[in-house]
Amino acid sequence: MKKILVLVTLVTLIAYSALAEQSLYVAFPPANYQTASNQIFFLGSAPAGGNVLVNGKAIERSAAGHFAPSFPLRVGDNIFTLGYGNQQRQIKVTRLSTLPNLPVGLTFGKDSLKPGVDIAKLPGEMICFSAIAPPDATVSVKLGNQTIPLISQSPVADVPSNSAALTGQYTTNSRSFTGQYQGCATANSAGKLGRPEFQLTMNGKTTTQMAQGNVEILSPTQLEIAEVIVDSAIARTGPSSDYSRLTPLPKGTQATVTGREGKWLRLDYGGWIEDKEIRIIQAAVPPRSIIRTLRVRQVPGATEIVFPLQVPVPVSVQQSDRTLTLTLYNTTAQTDIIRLDDDPIISRLDWQQVAPGQVQYTFNLKSQQQWGYQMKYDRTNLVLSVRHSPTSSRGTPPVSPPSTGGTKEGAEKSLSGIKILLDPGHGGKESGASGPNGYLEKDVNLVISKLLRDRLVALGATVYMTREDDRELSLQDRVQAIDRLQPAIAISIHHNSLPDDGDAQNTKGFAAFWYHPQAHNFAIFIHNYVVQKLGRPSYGVFWDNLALTRPSSTPSVLLELGFMSNPVEFESVMNAQDRQKMADAIADGIAEWFRISHS
Repeated sequence: MKKILVLVTLVTLIAYSALAEQSLYVAFPPANYQTASNQIFFLGSAPAGGNVLVNGKAIERSAAGHFAPSFPLRVGDNIFTLGYGNQQRQIKVTRLSTLPNLPVGLTFGKDSLKPGVDIAKLPGEMICFSAIAPPDATVSVKLGNQTIPLISQSPVADVPSNSAALTGQYTTNSRSFTGQYQGCATANSAGKLGRPEFQLTMNGKTTTQMAQGNVEILSPTQLEIAEVIVDSAIARTGPSSDYSRLTPLPKGTQATVTGREGKWLRLDYGGWIEDKEIRIIQAAVPPRSIIRTLRVRQVPGATEIVFPLQVPVPVSVQQSDRTLTLTLYNTTAQTDIIRLDDDPIISRLDWQQVAPGQVQYTFNLKSQQQWGYQMKYDRTNLVLSVRHSPTSSRGTPPVSPPSTGGTKEGAEKSLSGIKILLDPGHGGKESGASGPNGYLEKDVNLVISKLLRDRLVALGATVYMTREDDRELSLQDRVQAIDRLQPAIAISIHHNSLPDDGDAQNTKGFAAFWYHPQAHNFAIFIHNYVVQKLGRPSYGVFWDNLALTRPSSTPSVLLELGFMSNPVEFESVMNAQDRQKMADAIADGIAEWFRISHS
């Protein structure tokens, strides 16, 4: 017994000695990190024995030794000391203030004079100015022959950021600072008014400063005409990439420019577009068209609708259950007759002139599930191609290699004739999220995508992969692969993490993301199927403006299989059996979705 006790003591001493030699690993944040968030989580790992201390206090860890505690931040520098055994790491996190710096003395706030870029407006439109100056100052702006007083304003509330949908922090916060001055005016005569001159008076002293942006009032009879020069131009609700996307404009689209703000142009139908995606063309009159009739024709795998127009006008598309609605802008109908025979997917066409210069076509569909559409201009003819169901024209089942996913020999090839594209997220220099021990998202995405591919092939599907090794692919390359191959469905495989202010210690679960309504049903189904079959927590189903959910040519979803940033869930990410179960569940869910919804 004494020998046994000595042996146990010796083993314990060796274990603690080895523990002291092991590295404390911190995956996030780096040593000197800046954030505007009011809290930060620390993601890392150390051997399971012993304690990890943060500023002298032990933190919670998973069975494998991973950790992700969150800590509040004060504005300025925050020093954190992490310790494990005889090792220490010091990390500085600087919280940046989101409030503007108030100037001291007779001066304006740095870069606060707006407009800060060149702008152009139509006669009679509101032109607004703003500046940050010391409280109790008198501020005005001179533009042309007008002097506009700027009044001190109470700051508007800070609305939640888009990341609130991911963190659950939806609170609207009031901003408390003084020194914001604003005012607006109009100008009715066309011309270049130059740069606004701001004037600040305080304690009997005055200073002036010119804004960076020039102001121009456009002549309604001499407006420029923009023509789209890229295949699919990004149209937005406002003049920056912060604004929401509208239906992309096909190459060749023409519209009148009715305003400018920096590099962004406002088009006559209401959308904003970046100047790099258009060219200015000469035209005597604004682009306008009439439309009399349209042509519906069958092509392999799709129904094409051709809209003969005089000029390529702006267009938008909206999907809903059993309808696809297309709107032509700057267009007036002279329609008396349209031919529409029995069609594989269209049950009826309705149209109406919903507003002057706005014609709307609603295609009532025979099935709730839509399979994708594409638009292009062929000279002045708009061609809308609406895909047929892939299950209605299955060919001879492809020859499948042996399964590695556990499917029994001779099992039904339930996905025969179905093309599926898998996109393993990230790759190459784009590593994606990191786990507590430094394991990278790009690697596990590829591993599970290959397991999923093998299982789908065993079920008879024809599977395409955007990458099969650790290579870097642009988002554009991935989207082009979807548009080129036009699979029945496209799935981008990812693993999740959180913004700085997320609760990484407690946030976990499976999530599905979609953008077009044609992908919504599948996103809901596959999310519920995987969560229920594997007993995994649900993170939710999200509408999200992601590159890999935006393709209109195919129902496309992005799946987040779990959180790299959650210490416990990450252990499942690292487990080979759990990876196989996840791949099998997704594949079986895909097969079940096709069987139930489209048999």
